Amino acid sequence: MIATPPTALIDAVTRARAYSPFLGMLLDREPGIEAAAREGRLPDPPLLDPNLPAGMALRRERRALALTVALGDLSGVYDLTAVTRRLTDFADAALDRAIRAAILERTPDAEPVGFAAIALGKQGSRELNYSSDIDPILIFDPLTLPRRPREEPEEAAVRIGKRVVELLQARDGEGYVLRVDLRLRPSPEATPIAIPVEGAIAYYESQALTWERAAFIKARAAAGDMALGQRFLDAIRPFVWRRALDFGAVGEIRDLTRRIRDHHAQGQALGPGYDLKRGRGGIREIEFFAQIHQLIHGGRDPALRVPATRDALTRLAEAGRIDAGDAAALCAAYETLRTIEHRVQMIDDRQTHQLPKGDGLNRVAHLHGMADGAALVAMLAPVTEQVGRLYDALDADERPRLPHDPVLLHARLEAAGLRDIEAAARRIAAWRGGDYPALRSAAAREALDAVLPTLVEALGEAPDPDAALLKLDSLFERITSAINIFRLLEARPALAHLTVAILSHAAPLAAELARRPALLDGLIDASAFEPLPAVRFLERAMRGGEAGQDYQDRLDHVRRVVGELRFALGAQIVAGRADPLEVAGGYARVAEAAIGVLAQATVDEFTAAHGRVPDSELIILALGRMGGAALTHASDLDLVYLFTGDFAAESDGPKPLGATLYYNRLAQRVTAALSVPTQAGPLYPVDTRLRPSGTQGPLVVSIESFARYQREDAWTWEHMALTRARPVFGSEGARASVTAIIAEVLDGARPPRDIATEAGEMRAEMARHKPPQGPLDVKLLPGGLVDLEFAVHRTQLIARTGFDPDLGRAIARLVERGLMPAGMVQAHDVLTRALVAFRLLIPDGQEPAPATRPLIARAMGVADWDAVVETLEATRQEVTRVWQGE
Repeated sequence: MIATPPTALIDAVTRARAYSPFLGMLLDREPGIEAAAREGRLPDPPLLDPNLPAGMALRRERRALALTVALGDLSGVYDLTAVTRRLTDFADAALDRAIRAAILERTPDAEPVGFAAIALGKQGSRELNYSSDIDPILIFDPLTLPRRPREEPEEAAVRIGKRVVELLQARDGEGYVLRVDLRLRPSPEATPIAIPVEGAIAYYESQALTWERAAFIKARAAAGDMALGQRFLDAIRPFVWRRALDFGAVGEIRDLTRRIRDHHAQGQALGPGYDLKRGRGGIREIEFFAQIHQLIHGGRDPALRVPATRDALTRLAEAGRIDAGDAAALCAAYETLRTIEHRVQMIDDRQTHQLPKGDGLNRVAHLHGMADGAALVAMLAPVTEQVGRLYDALDADERPRLPHDPVLLHARLEAAGLRDIEAAARRIAAWRGGDYPALRSAAAREALDAVLPTLVEALGEAPDPDAALLKLDSLFERITSAINIFRLLEARPALAHLTVAILSHAAPLAAELARRPALLDGLIDASAFEPLPAVRFLERAMRGGEAGQDYQDRLDHVRRVVGELRFALGAQIVAGRADPLEVAGGYARVAEAAIGVLAQATVDEFTAAHGRVPDSELIILALGRMGGAALTHASDLDLVYLFTGDFAAESDGPKPLGATLYYNRLAQRVTAALSVPTQAGPLYPVDTRLRPSGTQGPLVVSIESFARYQREDAWTWEHMALTRARPVFGSEGARASVTAIIAEVLDGARPPRDIATEAGEMRAEMARHKPPQGPLDVKLLPGGLVDLEFAVHRTQLIARTGFDPDLGRAIARLVERGLMPAGMVQAHDVLTRALVAFRLLIPDGQEPAPATRPLIARAMGVADWDAVVETLEATRQEVTRVWQGE
């Protein structure tokens, strides 16, 4: 019971009697509710009476609810959320009661299981309107559905479904309960009213249409066997929420809006007869506005998968997907339009959305407390205009298509800036003719035609348009499906320009894009061009996916996430949006997160079969560029595996293993998890040759063995490698123990060596067996990164100071101690920037094409290519002097 000042409720009763025949009838039949309202009390929605026959009880309760909710709405005691929630709660309860009654009537002793109702539309989102019908999908499980002897499950399910509809729709002197529309089920013209759950799942996985995806944004298990309903929804979730952005679906929803406007043309203009639901600027356009953005982004952001329209708009704004002011305006408009929709329906309890004509419009206005229909229309005018404007902005006029006429096509290509017009026209004609497998379907060629103007514009702005066209052609030739990538580029022209730049300048990224066109999806968000977060946040993304994910699924999921992140980092360099030094750190954080997630998943999988070695664990040590947390796009992972505890111990699982064998097998599996290509592609090459005794030693040793080897037997080159060692997997205590051993060895607990001589011999040997790959191999050329690293590690080991796995910080420490010239800090930054950029833009180390040189200069932070050459030459000369001890 809700108490409120009597005035508001008395006024609501007065307006209800004066302007709504339906509410006047309810007031006559429910005098107790009227009496309470006139005293300022609003009864709570009634509970279902279990002692009455189901149909009678439901009809009486619906009548009382309709009056209670109407008075709460008209008086302002209930806001829109409260109104729709009470109506929906009743619908859920009534549907559930009807299902249970239908089952128990036929099989009195059976549990009411195996039959469920999936609520769609406004019932699914708990937004039912005042006189709404409901749109459930009825599903059943043939294995658990109660049925009579010798009755087929399909026959029993249909009879139960018919009885449910009868209980809810039948009218008598008590009224009715709910109108039921079952036409949203799969292929309603050909399927029974209740469908088996596996058949429904198969349909949505293979045949469903775009509008059905949008409808299932609001889907909810609402009545009957809730576990069955949830099982169904969990199974089809990937159908609704796709990670690959589907702009084709968005186009189909926009087309649906245009068809609705055409079909309901008489209800488009605001005024008498205006359709509050389907008219321009109406409720449907607010709903579609939210759903379009949910379909685009919800596959990647589960927080956006909310069914209610206002909740969805709020979440989209919070996530930065839509403008916050637009979201607030649409939420306010939704409340206004839905409230007036309720007033229209309260007049005669009709499922209508149109403003009445003549005196009927005045009745609606008076019921709402306004002077007349003209005032109501004036109030709605700015609301619908704003909604229509915002929705229309999603569907701006299409750009003119590229002409087929050769003369006109040549003119367009020339105007765009292409040079070899004949060659370009021939290639475009080949695409349009379906020469490549991905372009053979009519849908693919239609999507191609829509995006061609954008692509031609992007090609024309490329430094070498003809070369870019060849790269694009190569991409089309290699991809297996083109429709979605075309629609994505059409919807995001800036992404088309970046794609052309990637294809023109970054061969490694172009090859990855040809294998996985969906990589472009990750570039649609502005966050793709921001620095990557800390490792723990990346690990969280890599652990994502659904509960119950098996080991193989985990391997695939991590590979997909790593691929997307590495592609985005490379794109940052191509787009000039990030310093290659920052990108190098981003590459390393991605790799560290992948190591953490996959190593733990492998440990868990291995433990299930072999148990754990008591008081023992695996530790992974990163060396080289991974240890220094500065990778390139092409870096492998230098890893060393160690374990703690007693090497003579044995695991405690069903298949016990001795500790050494246990960890060697476990490390092999971790290496495979990190390196073996799966269905989702490759991950990282893993190099374990830096372990104690190299390839001659076991893959894994105890930390005691590791410490003893480093203190007694390791060579100078191994101690040089140890300067960049960093634990990346293991408990905090285990990592600290290994770090302490490394620090002790580097500080002097190692055999005496002629470090300078051995380092020089080793560098000379490397130069003989691994010469530079080209004139711009900034790693192996004299005065390159390898010479700088050797100079740093030689100085560190001799002076026993300046240790830090991060090479840049190590150099800074040596400079502070006066052990290296200050110019080495800048030398490190120059060479590292060059290495990271060159691995993407000139991976062969050869002279870049003239068109690529400005990108390299931008990445290096200098004015032009001449400045790049001068900077590298000066840097290498300075490093050479330091390495040679001059």
